[in-house]
Amino acid sequence: MNCAAARLSRLAGLSLVALALAGCAVGPDYAASGQLLPASWGNAPKTAKPLDARRLSQWWKTLGDARLNQIVDRAVAGNLDVASAKARIREARATRRQAIGALFPTVDGQGSATRSRSSAATSASGSNITSNLFQAGFDSSFELDLFGGNARGVEAATYGADAADEDLRATLLTLIGDVATNYIEARGAQARASLARRTAASQRETEKLTRNKFTAGSASALDVERAAAQAATTEAAIPTLEAAYAQSLHQLGILTGEAPTALAGILGRGGPIPSARSTPPAGIPADVLVNRPDVRRAERQLAQATAKIGQAEAALYPRVSLTGNISATALKTGDLAKNSAIGWSFGPSLSVPIFNGGELRAAVEVAEAQRDQSDAALRLAVLTALQDVENSLVNLAKERQRAGKLSAAANSFREAARLSRSLYQSGAASFLDVLDAERSLYSAEDTLLQSRVATTSNFVALNKALGGGWDKPVEVELPRVIDVNTGPHLRAAY
Repeated sequence: MNCAAARLSRLAGLSLVALALAGCAVGPDYAASGQLLPASWGNAPKTAKPLDARRLSQWWKTLGDARLNQIVDRAVAGNLDVASAKARIREARATRRQAIGALFPTVDGQGSATRSRSSAATSASGSNITSNLFQAGFDSSFELDLFGGNARGVEAATYGADAADEDLRATLLTLIGDVATNYIEARGAQARASLARRTAASQRETEKLTRNKFTAGSASALDVERAAAQAATTEAAIPTLEAAYAQSLHQLGILTGEAPTALAGILGRGGPIPSARSTPPAGIPADVLVNRPDVRRAERQLAQATAKIGQAEAALYPRVSLTGNISATALKTGDLAKNSAIGWSFGPSLSVPIFNGGELRAAVEVAEAQRDQSDAALRLAVLTALQDVENSLVNLAKERQRAGKLSAAANSFREAARLSRSLYQSGAASFLDVLDAERSLYSAEDTLLQSRVATTSNFVALNKALGGGWDKPVEVELPRVIDVNTGPHLRAAY
């Protein structure tokens, strides 16, 4: 009977080890969920060829603006949102290392030294006795991950680290798009303010001409006042445009992680509105699953939420741990190493959840609900990405058409203004014709500049929607704040 019991005990032990080594797991295994996507874009040329993401990398350089390139580099290096995203990566990686640590045994050392004195009243010898007691030893424990709860924890942490990586890419994509948009708007405001100044100067010349004609008796005082009013109205637009430029300048400074006016030296010298002469390839809708970092981040978060279901599910099953300790107790430190002073214990422990008021089952349901939320978030991210691309394709194409018409209109108004001025000087046209022609010319040229800003901004939006962004390595391991004197030291007085 004893031999049979021993064999049964050994078989049970081997079974536990085999079960642990086999990597038993509970909960659902993650599998990417399918989502029905259109075969082609509705607002782009039909193609069945996937888009190579490398064709979208560093798209801002196609605008041919060296100052924009310089500001983008400064923003990537100094932006505070990027710094936070880097810190989240370090946090996620450290969390993963914590989860991996649960798969290994833990060993703790402990020791004590006690000096005691017994009273004469309690001593058998009737006198005070002073003695020493020294103890030292190690405690260890190892949980057999029979149902994969700890392994699911590592799996979830790994997916979390992947999501943090994608979060950094998404932050860089948004950052570069914001830098480009604000730079374009700053150049647009500068160009519009310059146009207003030139137009106002021309209108003041018209006012001067009208005053001369009034002095000569060939123009009325009403014409003089109308000319002065139109020039003043144009001049009134300049402060608003200068304020718009300053706001874009300040936002660019913040995006680079610097003072609001840090880039005044770069932008203050002026420059043309960047122009996009081509349209980036759109590929096929399925490309957003690969190229959009926000979609990839949502997919990794869904995988993480799925793994957490297994973590919660494992808590419903028994837990087996191996615990042991070795200790030495002696009256003298020199005797701690003697065999007679050493004691040890070793054995398994079993914990079985019997009644917990439904708490553990509710935890599983919480994890499942959170998984469903992540699934919905992923599907929404994909649909939003598709919408972003379609909107950007339409906006870019239609704004280019609009800019073409506005350019033709501006050319016609420019010729009309020249002719009306010439006819007015010769007396063949009324002054109202001149005022109307100049007013229409300024409005057309200003609207054309706004359209150029909108066209390039839509080009930026399309590249963002397609997932184009920063493709160079980014250093994430170096903390932004370097702590010093973190070891044991005297505490500062407060």
